[in-house]
Amino acid sequence: MSSKPTRPQHVFVVSRTERLTPHMVRVHLGGPAFGAFVEGADPERLAATDHYVKLLLAKPSLGLTPPYDLDALRDTLPKEDRPARRTYTVRSVDHDAKTIAIDFVVHGDDGLAGPWAASAQPGDLLALSGPGGGYTPSPDPEVTHVLLADDSALPAVSSALEAMADTATGIALVEVGGPADEQPVRHPAGVTLRWLHRDATGAEPGTLLLEAARSLERASRPVQVFAHGERTAMKAIRRLLQDDWGLEKAEMSLSAYWALGRAEDRFQEEKREPIGVIFTD
Repeated sequence: MSSKPTRPQHVFVVSRTERLTPHMVRVHLGGPAFGAFVEGADPERLAATDHYVKLLLAKPSLGLTPPYDLDALRDTLPKEDRPARRTYTVRSVDHDAKTIAIDFVVHGDDGLAGPWAASAQPGDLLALSGPGGGYTPSPDPEVTHVLLADDSALPAVSSALEAMADTATGIALVEVGGPADEQPVRHPAGVTLRWLHRDATGAEPGTLLLEAARSLERASRPVQVFAHGERTAMKAIRRLLQDDWGLEKAEMSLSAYWALGRAEDRFQEEKREPIGVIFTD
């Protein structure tokens, strides 16, 4: 018997894919699951610009078809062969087309989700649960928005920028591999979008983002922060924002989406260990 509540699985159908950049693929998902997904979602979470879902991905070689009977698979398959959960931002929800779009970072054959997205074809099935989420840009014109992200959080940052009022002010720093990885993102004129290119410098992921964040001056007005990306960088950015800027935890949406040198499963396990803790209080 499972020790955790079973999450409802929504089995979506791939309708089409787009190669956005050399390292990002957008997958549009529709089918009968769309209605249940939207109707069963918490409206506040669905409206959040960082709303995410938990994908269930099985090794192609095993020939498993969603929805998955996870309890039965626990009894018949070793842990490494069971469908793995991966967390991804929902880039957009199209109620007219009855589809959702998810952007995947793709680096060759690394991982499960990227290769799946790169080879996805119309008609393929994808099981997911959710959505979760909790960040939406404040509509208060007195708030200064600060968004700090790497490739992994680009979909959420893009959604946040597009949702802001035209009068919003602030800055968004986004670290990507190089110029080819930039994407056109609609954003208020008062919010500066600055791209940081790490490949030309040989810098490890998160290094340029941290350096750029340290160069910012804290606004005198109220600040709302959205900062997500590589774990080591996020830990250092958290210290910057709390210790140097004096921000309260409630003023920040800040977490690690991944950790350099860690496979996704190990990264998730470490969230319950001291190394995975971002906020210390």
